[in-house]
Amino acid sequence: MGVAAGLCPQASDHVPPQSCARAGQVIDIGTAGTKRRTKDGAHVYSAAGAVDWNERWPKTPPPLAEVYGEEVAKLVANKPEVPHAEQAWEHWRKLGSPRFHVAPMVDQSELAFRMLCRKYGCDSAYTPMIHSRLFVEDKNYQDEIFETTGDGADRPLWIQFCANDPELFVTAARKIQQHGDYIDLNLGCPQRIARRGNYGAFLMDDIPAACAVVRKGATELDTPMSVKIRVFDDVARTIDYARQLEAAGAMLLCVHGRTREQKAIGSFPADWDQIRAVREALSIPVLANGNVDSYEAALQCMEYTGCEGVLSAEQLLEDPKLFWRREGDPSTKRVAAEAPRMLREYLELLREYPQPIRMVKAHIFKLLGAWLQEHFDLMAVVTQRGLAPLDELIDMTHELERRIVACGREYPIPAVNHDALEKRKQKAARKRAMYEQRREARLEAGDKLKRKAEQDEDDAGEEQGMVGGHKDKVQHV
Repeated sequence: MGVAAGLCPQASDHVPPQSCARAGQVIDIGTAGTKRRTKDGAHVYSAAGAVDWNERWPKTPPPLAEVYGEEVAKLVANKPEVPHAEQAWEHWRKLGSPRFHVAPMVDQSELAFRMLCRKYGCDSAYTPMIHSRLFVEDKNYQDEIFETTGDGADRPLWIQFCANDPELFVTAARKIQQHGDYIDLNLGCPQRIARRGNYGAFLMDDIPAACAVVRKGATELDTPMSVKIRVFDDVARTIDYARQLEAAGAMLLCVHGRTREQKAIGSFPADWDQIRAVREALSIPVLANGNVDSYEAALQCMEYTGCEGVLSAEQLLEDPKLFWRREGDPSTKRVAAEAPRMLREYLELLREYPQPIRMVKAHIFKLLGAWLQEHFDLMAVVTQRGLAPLDELIDMTHELERRIVACGREYPIPAVNHDALEKRKQKAARKRAMYEQRREARLEAGDKLKRKAEQDEDDAGEEQGMVGGHKDKVQHV
């Protein structure tokens, strides 16, 4: 489930800059109409107009029997008894039944960003994923990865760990459980590092091991356990998986409606029907994750799936006011000049909640996106070694806001960076020179081998001639 620092996606050559869209949104292709991806990732075209993935979900969800068949509908209806269900709901209501959540994001859902999102409509938040073993063994990692306010302003809070060792998980969680409202086990990370460490979504291949971690946490921790998962292609497997985690002691489940293989969020819409099936199959609170790119989409998701709340990740990184905006309310409409203003608010929060340089730079690029590619002099303030002083960064946001307002555009036009272009040319020239050197070395080595082979052949011929002559002499005698 990892977010790396980098520039926001750019329009391709045939797409005007103003039509750059977030995952699942329409890409304007001019006279050809609109272009978007279907569930299987294929491109489809339609008449010009606003189309997004959430249109595939009707306002009134069809019965699960119509979607998945009678067998799945019976499986969902046949709920097992869950002894801790009432306790789970009691704890959920005690927290105020939060609906809008900042999703866990590596190096991105840190304290300063959580506080910014809470100011604009987020009821609760997850910490970044914490590696259990590192948290137990490395004091520097502990100090960097986890921070909270201590005065309740950063609550409700889900503290998320990745783990495959029950003992390590509990040992790590005990150190900070008093600062959170749930200790969450990450079973949704699909990245390569999770495969190597055998945690996250790769514990879907070893469900008993995942349940062992949950069971240990539910038994020995004072803070309730929650779990965040992805779905299988087969909804029946997803339901069985979720029920095993519930039986192991999970007090809340969050379902990301994509499979482990669907890592590219922009290519695959989340499956709300799978999330709905899990919600109806369980007896504990369930949260939904996927396709939530606006306040209206959040309400639609909760209504369709029946879930108690929703999570948003990438969309919040680009627009921390996501849950604050209202369709049809001009006062909450997102405008281009708001991006540097939001960054300014985030930077001011850093005075109170300092964060590592890599996290700060990642947020700068996510919030400002391609505007920095239009204004390379301001980009230089961000990309310099280390991090510029806060006051210098804040001055940069004021200047960028002034330029955006002055240009009268709601979209950036990336400029050509001549310095970067020259560096690319030099790099390409060095690559060509190295290629030529290697090619010449191969040719020279080939010539040497050829000459050696010819010499060996000549030597063999001479030796054969000598042997033949000797035989002749012997016979003559």
